[in-house]
Amino acid sequence: MKQPLVSPLDRNVNKEAEEMAIFYEETLGFTPNSLFTMMHRPRIAQAFLEMNQAVMENKGRVTSALKRLLAYLSSKTAGCRYCEAHAIRAAARYGSEEDKLNHIWEYKTYPAFSEAERAVFDFAIAASSVPNAVDDEIAANLRKHWDDGEIVEILGVTALFGYLNRWNDSMGTQLEEPAADDGVKYLGKLGWTRGKHEY
Repeated sequence: MKQPLVSPLDRNVNKEAEEMAIFYEETLGFTPNSLFTMMHRPRIAQAFLEMNQAVMENKGRVTSALKRLLAYLSSKTAGCRYCEAHAIRAAARYGSEEDKLNHIWEYKTYPAFSEAERAVFDFAIAASSVPNAVDDEIAANLRKHWDDGEIVEILGVTALFGYLNRWNDSMGTQLEEPAADDGVKYLGKLGWTRGKHEY
């Protein structure tokens, strides 16, 4: 794209925007441009923030790092370069081991990943595919390692990033430099580029 579909609003446009900027600076170290395109309709931005906080809240074994790694795989499956970079950056910031960050696409065989994590990643990829590829085998394997509440959290992350993938790829959201740096660092060897998100 030659330019984003809609330009983001300024973070200081109103009090709501300022408050959201503060929340995301803690999460990512910067405020995402995607949020400020949503701010053209503040209820959408506010509803997204609430959903994001609910989905990313930790209730037990589905850790912050695991949620961000599955978000990366979900976004990679959907093809959203913007969200791939954001998710891998967030995974690093929320404690994912360097070894896992560098070998995420080898999760099926790489020894740093547990069978429970493999079940999550298989599910995230299948759930993010179009058409949806979740089948009885993938579902049974997920249930083998995770309880119902944990599965709801896992699918919550996948669904949240489904929204973000469509938002940012359709919007052509400009990728922020800190996310781009982590995209290159962790994903460049896998062929990652900014794609349509560079202007």
